[in-house]
Amino acid sequence: MSNSDTTVRFGLVGFGAWGQFHAKCIAGADGAELAAIAVRSAESQAKAKAAYPNAVVVGDYQELVALELDIVDVVLPSHIHFEVASAVLDAGKHLLLEKPMCLNIADCRALVEKAEAGGRLLSIMHELRLSSMWGEMKRLIESGEIGEPQYLMMELSRHPYRTGSGGWRYNIDQVGSWILEEPIHFFDLARWYFGGVGDPVRVFATAMARDPERPELQDNFTATMHFPNEGFAVICQTLCAFEHHQSMKISGTNGALWARWSGAQDRTEHPEFSLKVFDGETVRDATPEKITGEIFELQDHMAMLVAAVRDGGPLTSTGVDGMWSVAMCLAAEASIKSGVSEAIEL
Repeated sequence: MSNSDTTVRFGLVGFGAWGQFHAKCIAGADGAELAAIAVRSAESQAKAKAAYPNAVVVGDYQELVALELDIVDVVLPSHIHFEVASAVLDAGKHLLLEKPMCLNIADCRALVEKAEAGGRLLSIMHELRLSSMWGEMKRLIESGEIGEPQYLMMELSRHPYRTGSGGWRYNIDQVGSWILEEPIHFFDLARWYFGGVGDPVRVFATAMARDPERPELQDNFTATMHFPNEGFAVICQTLCAFEHHQSMKISGTNGALWARWSGAQDRTEHPEFSLKVFDGETVRDATPEKITGEIFELQDHMAMLVAAVRDGGPLTSTGVDGMWSVAMCLAAEASIKSGVSEAIEL
């Protein structure tokens, strides 16, 4: 595709709570058409048909990937990402895959290789890179305003996770780990922000579960990730709190950044947010006018994909980025179990 007037035909696999947000953003994106939806339950199929009467609604993702589509968006429980994503790429479609890309590195690598071999786009849903605020922090770092980044602290305090369809998010075999849920975004941002100094090398992590009968569901988590320049990033999360509050501090050789985001929930349409910049001498407010939050970044991600499918790129987060994110989380998981720092390896 190279015609800027060409409509990009999207297929969507999954129509749960977050999948419905995806559907809305696809349908609302300029140059995009939500052409097909695959969802298993009869109740969800009826809901999809009522909301998007012009879309083909099927019960099996294999039926969907056989249709004439340009790109397929996969919004499913983590443990079936590889199966469905493989079918999409084998069918010659471009792919948008929710995080975590897969639950192990071998499957991540296989998808990257399939996409490369078939000349298909593979985009991983690290939508925070498109944020007016988190993205502005990257631009400020690249401009040299704070010098070389040396330290990052990312903290999330929120209400417990939603259970997910059929309770999959509370089934460790299906979710993989809770580190692969929200913290994966923060590992991705840390690697992105430190990109000028090289990829992370080691991580030490600790975690605990509030419920002693479910020790695998670790509500409280902290990791320290080290970079080649001796810089490090600290990533913390608690699911034992209320509402949804994020803060990030980055200090560099010449200055510092401080950002915060708060909402009644993660998908609020009316968050409070701010960004401040210290250049070593003065502090200034750099809060963006454009609202930030994952439901808004999801809109921007769809717009980015329309342009990428039409013109061949660029993507804000690739399959390789998704593989790195999984690798960082798996190393943190290994560190919790071993009690020592673990190497991050692809």
